[in-house]
Amino acid sequence: MTAAIKILFFLFWGNLLPPLASLALGDRLAKPVDHGLSWFDGRPLFGPHKTIRGILASLLGGALTFPLLGISWQAATYAATLLMLGDLLSSFIKRRLGMASGESVFGLDQIFEAGLPALYLASRMQAPLWSAPLALVIFVPVAHTGARFWKYILFKPPMENYPRFVRSTVRLREWRSCHQPLARWHVWFNLSSLIYNRMMVSTAFRLLGRYDEGIANALKLELSEHEIVCPTLPKAFDGFTILLLTDLHLDGLPGLVDLVLARIGQRSFDLCLIGGDIRMETYGPIAPSLRELRRLLPHIQARHGIFGVLGNHDCIEMVPDFEEAGMLMLVNDATQIEQDGESLWLTGIDDPNYYKTHDAAKTFSAVPPDGFSIMLAHSPEAYQEAARHQAALYLCGHTHGGQICFASGTPIYTNSRAPRFTAKGRWQYQSMQGFTSRGVGASGAPLRFNCPGEIVVLTLHTATAMSLEESP
Repeated sequence: MTAAIKILFFLFWGNLLPPLASLALGDRLAKPVDHGLSWFDGRPLFGPHKTIRGILASLLGGALTFPLLGISWQAATYAATLLMLGDLLSSFIKRRLGMASGESVFGLDQIFEAGLPALYLASRMQAPLWSAPLALVIFVPVAHTGARFWKYILFKPPMENYPRFVRSTVRLREWRSCHQPLARWHVWFNLSSLIYNRMMVSTAFRLLGRYDEGIANALKLELSEHEIVCPTLPKAFDGFTILLLTDLHLDGLPGLVDLVLARIGQRSFDLCLIGGDIRMETYGPIAPSLRELRRLLPHIQARHGIFGVLGNHDCIEMVPDFEEAGMLMLVNDATQIEQDGESLWLTGIDDPNYYKTHDAAKTFSAVPPDGFSIMLAHSPEAYQEAARHQAALYLCGHTHGGQICFASGTPIYTNSRAPRFTAKGRWQYQSMQGFTSRGVGASGAPLRFNCPGEIVVLTLHTATAMSLEESP
């Protein structure tokens, strides 16, 4: 029985290593083993799913199991080689039968990759004759079910007309963050967030006796107004006002919607932009944040409408609900705003921080070369791509300005790979101007220190209009 368990462990481990390598390495070493070559029938030799990365992962990982199997490393390496040869043989047969790469077939997918190494390991372990068959009887149905489940999670788009390129890493992250049937078990798939925010940060401030102070700070919203001079701004848009709300995290702090509406009052704006992160957590239910969003949006007066992008706390499945609530979503998309015979382009990219599904090239494909464009993004991390596409203004959030800062206002942690000059407020990169909001709400530990949340109002001006105002 012990030998059968060891064989079964080896088979599952070798079967799991290629997808794990795919998640860890992304596109690195993802070149197909057959280099795209075809057989005499004109069909691929193995197909694109059989990669150098997967082969190397299985060979190395399989060889390292030798202490657990009680055999030499050479024997373990040979068993791993048989597993991979069996897997390639199955793929070769499926291509000859006209089956697509990645298509799951009960039995055919498992019998060679499991049968060859199982028989070899049983002989090396001098195990009873029934050890290898027993391992196969268990492995075949479990591996087939696991493969179908893995494919369902990673490759099936969650909605029709899925508006972005699907990678396995993206689908796994979305499943972990957005799969509602996980319900109470979400926390076990998001332990890093729980440990850092709930245990480390929150506990530290509770021990310091400043936790309640941090919550009170998070509810002290500021209304900050800024004049932005844009030399290429069409004259019809001089004085154009933008209400920028980012990182709302509406279900995180009670009364946040009422505070926002109180700060805005009865003011009206030309445009309202919402920079993502409607939900408080990066996982769990979305209904509470949607209820608060539906309370907020009807009270915002914006002549050209309310537009938004997705953040790292938002799920692609939320898009229809966001739009039903009154926020038009830009998912790697652009829209033209016209005023008095002239126009500007509003572009919006998908989350460049966590899901990394932004596509600046697709976003700007509709924008004419001489068009004035504003880029709305969740985080500043796509600022270089925006500048390459000649965006005049880049608006974002995500960093919360640090949320917890030193007394000087310097962020301790920005949660962004972009340079620190983009962490908050106004900044410049080449000819592109940028503004990073400190955000409305607070995420993780719902605390703020030396970094109040903000509602941003930007007023755009042409260079000539501002120079006339400043002249004596």
